[in-house]
Amino acid sequence: MPAQVVASIENPNLLPTPPMGFNNWARFMCDLNETLFVETADAMASNGLLEAGYNRINLDDCWMNYQRAENGSLEWNITKFPRGLPWLGEYVKSKGFNFGIYEDSGNLTCGGYPGSLGYEEIDAETFAAWGIDYLKLDGCNVYPTEGRTLQEEYEYLYGHWHEILRKMDNPLIFSESAPAYFSITDNYTDWYTVMGWVPEYGELARHSVDVLVYSGEGSAWDSIMTNYRYNTLVARYQRPGYYNDPDFLIPDHPGLSIDERRSQFALWASFSAPLIISAHVPDLPSEDIDFLTNRALIEVDQDPKAEQATLASRDSNLDVLTRSLADGSRLLTVLNHGNQPSQTDIPLDVLGISPDCTFKAEDLWDGSTHTIKGHIRVKLNTHATGVYKIPLSHECSTVIPTGIIFNTASGKCLTGSKSIAQFETCNGKRSQIWQVESSGVLRPLSEQTKCLTGSGKAVSLEACKERSSQKWSYATTGNLKNGESGTCLTEGEGLGVCGFEVNNQVFGLPSGVNLS
Repeated sequence: MPAQVVASIENPNLLPTPPMGFNNWARFMCDLNETLFVETADAMASNGLLEAGYNRINLDDCWMNYQRAENGSLEWNITKFPRGLPWLGEYVKSKGFNFGIYEDSGNLTCGGYPGSLGYEEIDAETFAAWGIDYLKLDGCNVYPTEGRTLQEEYEYLYGHWHEILRKMDNPLIFSESAPAYFSITDNYTDWYTVMGWVPEYGELARHSVDVLVYSGEGSAWDSIMTNYRYNTLVARYQRPGYYNDPDFLIPDHPGLSIDERRSQFALWASFSAPLIISAHVPDLPSEDIDFLTNRALIEVDQDPKAEQATLASRDSNLDVLTRSLADGSRLLTVLNHGNQPSQTDIPLDVLGISPDCTFKAEDLWDGSTHTIKGHIRVKLNTHATGVYKIPLSHECSTVIPTGIIFNTASGKCLTGSKSIAQFETCNGKRSQIWQVESSGVLRPLSEQTKCLTGSGKAVSLEACKERSSQKWSYATTGNLKNGESGTCLTEGEGLGVCGFEVNNQVFGLPSGVNLS
C-alpha cells in the first residue's frame, strides 16, 4: 500500500468526507450580492438542505473590488456587499453554515479581478480574519516563469498556497482548480501529472471543464455527462481526505428533465464527490428538494471509506458502477445514458460478489428491498440512474474487485477472448469484465481458467499457473506493470517500457484494487 496521501495540513481529517453546500457560480456567475446569500442561507435552513448536511455557503468570482487597498489587501465590493463579508460570514454562521470564498492563483481572476499572485500570505490572513474556512483557488491567468513549464508553474503556485495554509492555526479547506486547465488536450501527461500532486496539497480538486452555466448555450445533460466521464478517469487518486470534484449540482437548469437532475445527484453521490448546489435555492420545487435530501444517497456520498465508484461494465447504453461501503455493503449504480428506456439483468459476479448467494438489495431511491440471487434486474427511463445497496452476509462477504480495465485516454476496454488480449470498443460483454485478485492475477469473467499473461512484448490469455508473468501491479500513475518483465501494459503494443504517464499506458481499474 502507498503512504497515506496528506491534505493541506498533512491531516486528512481536515475534511473527512466530501463538502456539501452552495456556490453561486453556475447559476448566477458574477451576478452575486449580499441578498442572494442571505436568502439562500435562510432557504437552506428552512427547507431541509442544511439539516441534510449542506452546511457550506461559498462565494465565487466577482465579489471584490477591481483594485487592492493601499496595504495590498483585498476589499469586497461595497455595492454588492454593503454590510461587508465579515458580517455576511457571521450571518451564515448564525444559521449553522460555514463560510467559503474564491480567489485565483494567477495575477487576475477569471472575471478580471485581482488574483493572489504575490499576495498569498496577506490574502490567507485576510480570509481567516473574515471568518472564512474554505478557499476555492482558480487557475486563470497563470503564465510560466523562466525555468518552469506551465505545469511546473501551477505546481509551484499551489504548493506555495499549501505551505501557507499548512502553517495556519486553523487551516482553510483547500479546493484546487489546477487540473481543469490541463484536461482539454490530446496528450494527458500533464493532466495526469497535476492530478498526481493535487492530493498532496489540498482536500479536493476540480479536474475538468466547468459544468454548463444557467445562461450558457448547449446541452446541460451533455455537460453533466462530460464531467461524469472525466470523473471516471481519475478514481485512482481519491481516498479519505481528498476528493475528485466534477463540479456543481445544477438542479434548476431548465434544460434538464427530472430524471437527469436526479441522475446527476445519484452519480455524484456514488462517486463520494462534493455536493455543492448552484441554483436559486429559494425557488427549488419540492421534487428537487426531495432528491437532494435523500438520506440514503447522502450517506453513500458521506461514507467514511470514500471509495469512488468505478465502472464494472460499459456499453453503448448502460454504465454499471460499483464500490464498497464502510459497513461492508456493495453499492450498485446503473446509468442509462442511452436515448431509450432500458431493462437489464446484471449478473452479481459483475459486482465482485458471489452469484450463488442470496442477497437483499435496497433501492436507495424509494427504500424498497428485493431478494436477489444470480442477478439483479434493473429498469430505467432514459437518462435515469438506479442505485442499490447490497449488504453482504458473513457467509457471502467475499468481494473480488471486478470491472473493466480501460485506457483513460482512448476509452477502450481490455478484452480477453480465447487466447487473445487486446483493446476494443467497450461493449459490456463478459470478456471485458476482469477480476483483479489480491495476488495481482487478472482474469476475465468469460474465461475463468485463463489469466492475463505477459511474454516478451506480447500479452495474451493463458491457463492460470500463478507465474510471475501472470501477476500485475497497479500504480497511482495508472500503470499496469508485469511482475516478470517489469514492463507496462501498452494499448496497441502489448508490453512496453514504462513511460511517464503516457496516454497508452494509463488505465482505470475496479475500485478496491490496492495501489502499489
